[in-house]
Amino acid sequence: MISRDSSGFLKTLLRHFKAIAITGPRQSGKTTLVKSFFPDKPYITLENPGDRNLALADPVRFLAAFPKGAVLDEVQKAPELFSYLQGILDDSNEKGKFILTGSNNFLLLESISQSLAGRVGYLDLLPFSIHESEICPKPPVSLEEYLFLGGYPSLVHDRSITDAWFAGYVRTYVERDVRQIKNIADLNTFQRFLYLCAGRIGQQINLTNLANDTGVDYKTIQSWLGVLQASYLIYSLPPYYKNFNKRLTKTSKLYFYDTGLACYLLGIKNASELTNHGYRGPIFENFIVTALLKNRFNKGQRSNLFYWRDSGGNEIDVLIDNGSTQIPVEIKSAATFNLDFFKGLNYWQKLTGQKGGHLIYTGEGDKSYQDFHIHNWKNVTSL
Repeated sequence: MISRDSSGFLKTLLRHFKAIAITGPRQSGKTTLVKSFFPDKPYITLENPGDRNLALADPVRFLAAFPKGAVLDEVQKAPELFSYLQGILDDSNEKGKFILTGSNNFLLLESISQSLAGRVGYLDLLPFSIHESEICPKPPVSLEEYLFLGGYPSLVHDRSITDAWFAGYVRTYVERDVRQIKNIADLNTFQRFLYLCAGRIGQQINLTNLANDTGVDYKTIQSWLGVLQASYLIYSLPPYYKNFNKRLTKTSKLYFYDTGLACYLLGIKNASELTNHGYRGPIFENFIVTALLKNRFNKGQRSNLFYWRDSGGNEIDVLIDNGSTQIPVEIKSAATFNLDFFKGLNYWQKLTGQKGGHLIYTGEGDKSYQDFHIHNWKNVTSL
């Protein structure tokens, strides 16, 4: 059992909330975390038809079996429970009585907001961070292996066969989760859409272009992107356009929560292919963006990540918005230091008058250049 970076925040939630909701993609380690964190609580998964049928048919009887609380996994499959949980939590002063987990962010949070608002603390558990991968029994040995394996515990910790594991993951996701979120009739077309998204890593989302390539209409693509976001497959990085009079891009950029899944969808068969692959740069950028995101989520913080681009093509890969200040971050997959890396950072500095910024690259060691800090990719969370 790997100690998760989010454990400290989970302990904080337990001191303040009667129920905890842990969401995240399938196979991100939610079940392992709750079983180790709450060994004395009964564990019930509503993936089990018997338990699910009882919860749906007689929620009062179902919950009465757990007077001291329980871990309810995939609880969004029985939304009727939430109204009854409200009464139980209101009648109790016990913190952390019920632990609710689910791999469908949209359905779970929709059910909670209707019945348990204000009673539940939230934790988003994503696949392994760089640090969590490092402390596995057999950690990745190169950047390419980090990118290729991604962060799902079954691949990094248990070393399952990558191609076969992702094939099963995609099939399960398309055939089960997609139907649960939205009743999509043509699953083959949806699966093609998923593969097409992988080819657009780090790009601005062009709905019309994606619709044409998929063979569906514009509104369908909007809906399907929402499905992928609700189930933690893709992450939409929003543009930053506050306090500027310039013409700025206002279209989000597309990333995957896990680079291993993206590599599978792109047909990359092993880590060594990534050394000179055409998608190495976008996949590395994706890896750093999600590393920053995991760092926020594991501390219980919302994303404050944006990107910035103007009509002249000037761009900052990631802009960390701290309210009164914005920290620009450039991401380069090269290992050799190059002054051209600072073009965007220099432009941002002249535009805003704000000093400083960060460059993340694959070279060795951390250093400084003028007002900028240069980091090896493994030290990304130091930002």
